[in-house]
Amino acid sequence: MSDSTFPLSAEINDEELAEIGLILNMRRGFSMSAYKDKYLIRRVNIRMRSARCKDVAEYCNLLRQSEQELDQLQKVLTIHVSQFFRNPSMFEKLRTEILPNFFKGEQDTEENLLFWCLGCAGGEEPYSLALLLREHYNREIRRTQTRILGTDIDAETLVVAQQAEYSADRLLEVSPGLQEHYFRQNGARFRLIPEIREMVTFMQGDITNVEKYVASNLVLCRNTLIYFNRPDQEKILNGIADILPPGGILVLGKSETLIGEARRRFVPIWPVERIYRRI
Repeated sequence: MSDSTFPLSAEINDEELAEIGLILNMRRGFSMSAYKDKYLIRRVNIRMRSARCKDVAEYCNLLRQSEQELDQLQKVLTIHVSQFFRNPSMFEKLRTEILPNFFKGEQDTEENLLFWCLGCAGGEEPYSLALLLREHYNREIRRTQTRILGTDIDAETLVVAQQAEYSADRLLEVSPGLQEHYFRQNGARFRLIPEIREMVTFMQGDITNVEKYVASNLVLCRNTLIYFNRPDQEKILNGIADILPPGGILVLGKSETLIGEARRRFVPIWPVERIYRRI
């Protein structure tokens, strides 16, 4: 059967989307309720065409029968491709304007710092932060215990993050000097050296489960909110505000902004880079 038999985009109504969500919830304990319908439909269509299903009914039957397809659907709903130093201008602001404020003292301190990347995907973002700290604040992070946490809902993605081995296209914004110093080539792929890998802790976590958020000094939640509906966006933003101290920093993605009550809990520092300070 040719690919032309399978539509590029199937019409999926509310009832059909709800049925797919029910199967995922019952078989995997995964809820689609927080995600935007347009995003869900687009991702489901990707899997339907890959699985060569002509309509939603056939795809639902496949989901009921195939553990592998359940895994594939959950993965395509939750994985967000990233790269090192995505939006370099934001990382430059972190380096020159934000991070110095966390390391003002000249003496050793018992204060602990936690920098948290929510929705860390394959680990490129938290590792970018680790590279920034090691390259420019190595003395400071030896004086002040500084931890980096990356969380994501997808367990398989976190395994990839812990391996810290990437294709060349993920390193396009990594300077030749950083690449030579901190990566080791393995065939067509590049692996971070242990000193950088050990700076980041990865944990599985659902971004909508705000009750389990951990107290942090800096939170990067970039290119993640756009996939959620407005009520859950507000819940996530207020959850972040709850665990940041006054003066704590929140960084959002370029296409994201504060909404609802969260607008009164943060003040923009560099609006273009979506960097905000907790009031």
